[in-house]
Amino acid sequence: MAQHPPAPTRRLSTNERETIDRTVEPLPPALELDEHNYFDNNDPPDYLESMMSDVNDFIEKHPQDRIVLVTSGGTTVPLENQTVRFIDNFSAGTRGATSAEYFLELGYAVIFLHRQFSLLPYSRHYSHSTHCFLDFMEEKDGKVVVGSKYQSEMLSVLRKYKDAKEAGLLLLLPFTTINQYLHTLRSLSLALQPVGPRALFYLAAAVSDFFIPPSRIPEHKIQSMAGGKKLIMDLDPVPKFLNRLVDKWAPSAMIISFKLETDRSILIFKARQALDRYSHQLVIGNLLQTRKQEVVFVLPNQAENWIKLNDQQTIDDIEIESIFIPQIVNLHSEWIDNSAST
Repeated sequence: MAQHPPAPTRRLSTNERETIDRTVEPLPPALELDEHNYFDNNDPPDYLESMMSDVNDFIEKHPQDRIVLVTSGGTTVPLENQTVRFIDNFSAGTRGATSAEYFLELGYAVIFLHRQFSLLPYSRHYSHSTHCFLDFMEEKDGKVVVGSKYQSEMLSVLRKYKDAKEAGLLLLLPFTTINQYLHTLRSLSLALQPVGPRALFYLAAAVSDFFIPPSRIPEHKIQSMAGGKKLIMDLDPVPKFLNRLVDKWAPSAMIISFKLETDRSILIFKARQALDRYSHQLVIGNLLQTRKQEVVFVLPNQAENWIKLNDQQTIDDIEIESIFIPQIVNLHSEWIDNSAST
């Protein structure tokens, strides 16, 4: 058999090496100038004013309640102004939708800022599932009814949904693009300032790291032969606005972010790095491979706290959010008490 020489190894560029190396220093936190540059040059969504009217009404209806802003799902980066193609972030919104339900059960009013068409609280049990929704239905006497084996579970979910809706405890707000998400997050943060320490930010959305500024985005669909055999995109980094949220947009609120990694050896390091950079209250670390079975709480000046499902809980389909959301509520209670004493 003929021996072929090994293919030459291409030398990676500096940018490629930094993209692959997960220990490279992240971008610095955004400054006030970065905030002005971004929001002055990226127009807010047309619906934002109307949406914020609904938000202000929701906040006014809960003058004494704790309010949690749950962000959920992935953001898109359009490649054209009249968008046909886009870059997406991996997230079905499972963590956010599930967590919102447990916050509601524990007495919170929930603002659910979610990627359009991602999972929603309560309906998540019957959408994006392994079964078609029609599999839960059957015909009886010429009418459509819920199958007998699903009656108990579906009735329980329906009652919880109706209770939350009738009590006005759940506000659903959609986004699609990174720009829609950032404009809405900033507006929500400012609206929640009067809530003070009773406000909790639970930032579970998968936010894009790069975007195309309006000045460089083409108006129409990119043609398939543009640029010959390659399509080379020039993207800018999305400013790291978490520090602006902590320091300026919602300085009295308790703020929680998530850190998703695929490499366990750097998870704690990256979570600690985020805490040091942004000075918020908690990072919840999770691994892509085991995110439904374990998470780790990383708090300032404390040892890490791993929360894991045991074998029996896994067999029983216990949701890990049912275990760690009550712990977050306890931490939020401490935050409120400490804020009152200072």
